[in-house]
This record gives sequence, structure tokens and C-alpha cells, in this order.
Amino acid sequence: MASVPLASSQAGINPCGWRGTADLQFQLDGLGCTSFQGGTTAPLKLLRPFKGSAGRCELPLLHTAGGLVGGDQLAIKLELAPNSCALITSVAAQKIYGTRGRSRLDPNGRWAEIKLQSKLAAGADLEWLPQETVVFEGGLLQQQHRVELAENASWLGIDVVRLGRTARGETLGSGCWRSSLEIRRHLGSGARWELVDRLQIEGNSLNAAHGLQGQPVLGSLVWAAPNPLDQKEIKQLLLQARQNSLELEGEMAISQLPQGVIARYLGPSSQAARFWFCRLWTRIRELRCLDTPTPPRVWPIQENPYGRNLN
Repeated sequence: MASVPLASSQAGINPCGWRGTADLQFQLDGLGCTSFQGGTTAPLKLLRPFKGSAGRCELPLLHTAGGLVGGDQLAIKLELAPNSCALITSVAAQKIYGTRGRSRLDPNGRWAEIKLQSKLAAGADLEWLPQETVVFEGGLLQQQHRVELAENASWLGIDVVRLGRTARGETLGSGCWRSSLEIRRHLGSGARWELVDRLQIEGNSLNAAHGLQGQPVLGSLVWAAPNPLDQKEIKQLLLQARQNSLELEGEMAISQLPQGVIARYLGPSSQAARFWFCRLWTRIRELRCLDTPTPPRVWPIQENPYGRNLN
């Protein structure tokens, strides 16, 4: 197993930097199940895929280096052929080590970068469900995700971020977290943007009333639906989502997109964010008449994310 050199992880600066890649193509096989081709380069590694319901390919992605330091870059490309369906998750939380003020040669630090590209053909269905990202004090992370969808493709993505190791009394400090999510749908008449969502958290925004309000955890769930939802469907989904958040700690909100929904979490608990998003995931599967999802086997969740009663 590869590892980050001790001197680099202590300094928060990697003079060379990892250039890990994953390039994967998914397609239906003759039995109606989704299989994949492609591979990864260090420090990314694929674990054994699982066969989910309705032939969905559930694929865990492992980052063997244990975290990103300044200068590291990960590039992930996913392409789904017509009517294929996949669930991509990560084996563990992604750690972003501190970089600012850790090196006399580069006191302003260097950015770690994660670039993701997902391209879905007609009828394809991708659930992007990584475990949370933890940005240590002084960490610099820039994440970019671009999603290209055919007219009736479905994409569901979750992103949960903890800024600082709260149990150690740590905050993001002088670090910065940037995120860009762009979703574009290709139609017969051209292309339209389903969502362009750009966030940047640093400095005053950590405690500002229109920022994180001093909370360490933020999260988003976005669903780009394969077809427009009627008002009855969307009202029922929004009502169920709000009901399923009632006993969870933190602030949660959900709203309608032109063709789908976006949900936000802000609070002290990454577990609460995970649990609420699992419940929304279930509601979305129900709306699509798909099987109730089971949390991926590599997730370290002993508790029941669905609570005593999901009805």
C-alpha cells in the first residue's frame, strides 16, 4: 500500500505531488447487469465491485495514500453507456492535510485538487456517494465536478464536508475549501444548465450569518431527475424530506430544481448529514419505483440511518 512520506504530511507540502487518476466506463452486459472497464493509477485503487439491485454496479474507490497534501491532484472520469447504472462510493473519509504556514519555502501553501467528470448516455443512472471530506486546519482544497447528462439520464450526488477536526478543537483556520458543481443536460434542441453551484468557505465566512454560522459541517445532495417531476410528486418529496429531518441535529433545507431537487445541511454532525441524505436517497428511489437502497458495505455505519420509522 502506498503512503504519503512522513516529511510531506508533516509539512503539508508535497514537492512532487500525487497525480492519481481513475478512468472508468460502464455498460450493460448480456444479462442486464452493469459492468465496467478501465482502471486507476496510484494512489487510487478499485476494490471488488458488488452487484446491487436491478443489476447496478456498486464500486468502492480507495485512496491508498490516506489523504491529500498541497500539490496533490486527483482526476476521476466516469462514463456510463445507455441504460447502465452504477453507484460509486469511497472506502473512507477523504482527508485534506494542512498546508498554509507549514513550509518556509512556501508559507502560503499549495492547493490540493480533485477534478471529476461524469458523462451519462440515454437512460443511464449514476449515484455518486463518497464518504465525507475532512479538511484539516490550514488545508486548501479545490474540487470541481462537471456532469453531462443525456435527456433522460439520472444523476444523484452527495457531498459532506467537515472543516477542521472538531474533536480536537480544530477549525479550518487559515485554510480554504472551494467547490464547483456544474450539471448540463443535452436535449434534442441543444443543451441547458440544470445547476451551476459554486461555494467558497474561508476566513469570515466560517462564522458569518450568511456563511457557516460557526458550524463545522456542511453538505449537499443534488438529484438531476431523468424526467420532469409533476407538482404532486415534488410536493410529496419535499414534505417527506422535511419530516425525515425532524429529530436530527442541525439545519436542513430542500428545494426544487427545474428538473430535480437540491438539499443542504449545516450543523455540528456529519452523521446527521449522512443520515438525512440517506433518507432522501430512499425517498428518491421510491419516487422512481426502484428498490430501497442499502448503505454500501464499505461505509462504517453501525447505526440505522433511517431511524425508527421512515413512513
